[in-house]
Formats: sequence, structure tokens, C-alpha cells
Amino acid sequence: MSYGIPAAEPSADIPVCPRHPDRPSYVRCQRCGRPACPECQRAAAVGFQCIDCVNEMKRSTPAVRSAYGGAVATGRPLATYLLIGLCALVYVLQWLIPGDVVEGQLAFASAYASPQYGAFEPWRMLTSAFVHSQGFVLHIVLNMYMLWIFGQVLEPVLGRIRFLAVYLLSAIGGSVGFLLLTPVFPVTAVEGASGAIFGLFGALLVIQSRRGGDTRQLWILIVINGVIGFVVPGIAWQAHLGGLITGGLCAAVIAFAPRGPRQALLQTAGMALVAGILVLATVLRATAG
Repeated sequence: MSYGIPAAEPSADIPVCPRHPDRPSYVRCQRCGRPACPECQRAAAVGFQCIDCVNEMKRSTPAVRSAYGGAVATGRPLATYLLIGLCALVYVLQWLIPGDVVEGQLAFASAYASPQYGAFEPWRMLTSAFVHSQGFVLHIVLNMYMLWIFGQVLEPVLGRIRFLAVYLLSAIGGSVGFLLLTPVFPVTAVEGASGAIFGLFGALLVIQSRRGGDTRQLWILIVINGVIGFVVPGIAWQAHLGGLITGGLCAAVIAFAPRGPRQALLQTAGMALVAGILVLATVLRATAG
């Protein structure tokens, strides 16, 4: 006959892990000297540290910031991936859902920003940046390629949050430019990320100038793309211009805010001011009829 024998309790002389008192632990943390079981050990430059000391060091170590106050975005440009993924998802939905349901619900026209014309849907000023023409595949391909190129440059410099703010405000700025420079009737819809992409043009131009870099190639790209917008029919150069100006203003707010404890506050206030200007311009144009 066999009998179950309970496990022996650790002796008072045997070191145990503070987080797991039932586990004898003969390895001690190099920082605090407390025992740590294998689950609570973290490799250090010399020996091991306990998980509590590792977490404490993370909390006490200041985050690495870029020159413009954003957390340094190391590794893959996740914000850029996110934007490309959203545009690709919407484009797939445009093909999967019959008719122009997706495009019809997300594209922007000046009438949607004017309450007196019935359908007041101002959110289209942003959503239109995620819709692309189904009849011209290069529309989304070229826009996503440019987003990929500029995202890899600007996202690490600005930080992910600031990069997203510049992009989204530029997208709205493109719609505002279209609203200001085109008549309400006949109703003409605008769609695509081009306004936001031109915002990245403007942002990089300001950042490069601020850093003392060569901006000649950027000016050449802006001029070429601007001319194409005037020459090729069906391209909303008004949205390009609105996005370019908005992106430049956002980047100026970020780049010229003095460094220090108030940098983030000044940048937030400046971006809010840019957003307020876009809202004011929209209201004035809508009420003007």
C-alpha cells in the first residue's frame, strides 16, 4: 500500500522567491540582492535581475525623445503601415460590395459641408482620404507608394502620434482646399489620399528647411506634381494645395516649438489652432453659400 506524502515546506534557511514563496531560489538579483526563481529572472549585462527591478528601471528611465518631442519611433513605421492598411481595406471593400456603396458613403463633395443643401456630412472631409478610384488602379498604388516613402522618413523624426496628426489634418486640409476653390454645383466628388500626401510634402519641406537640409529635390517634386494636377483632367489640384499648406503649417508648429518642458503643450496648442483654422474656413465657406 502506498501513501501520499505531502511536499515538504521550504526551510527558513532556504531562500525563496518573494513573488513565489513556495519556490526555493538560489539565484539572487544583481541589483537588489533578493532571491528570484527562474520565472522572475531577467538576464542582465552581468548575471540576472529580478522582474521588479527591471520594471522599476523602465519606469525611472526617461523615454528617448526626438528633437521635436515625440517618442523615437524605432523599428517598423507602424503608423505608416496602419494608414496603408486602412486604405487597402477600404479599397478591397469597394470591390467586394456591389455598386458604389462604399465610395458613395465616404467620398467628399462641397455640398456635404453646406447644411443648406440637405446632406450635411462633414466627416467625409476625412473619410474621402481613404477611398480611391476603382477605374484607375494606379490611383491607390501611387498614393500608397508615396505614403510609404514619406512615412519612412517623417514617422521616425516626428514620432508616431505627431506623424498621424500631420497626416490626418492634411487630409482634412485637402478637403477644405477643395471646398474653398470649387463651386458647390455641379456636385463634384473628390477622393483619394493625395491631399494628405501633399501634406507630407509640405511637412518634409519645412522639416528639411528647419534642419538646414537641401530642399531642391522636394521643390522639384512639388512643382512636377502640381503641374500634373493642372494638366491632367480629373485631378483635384485644389485638394493638393490645401493639403500642402496644412501639412506645412502643422510641421512648422512642431519644428519651431522651443524645446523644453512646454514643447508638447505648445505643439498641441499649435495643432489645435491649425484645426480651428480649417473649421473656421469651412464654416465661412458653407455659410457664404
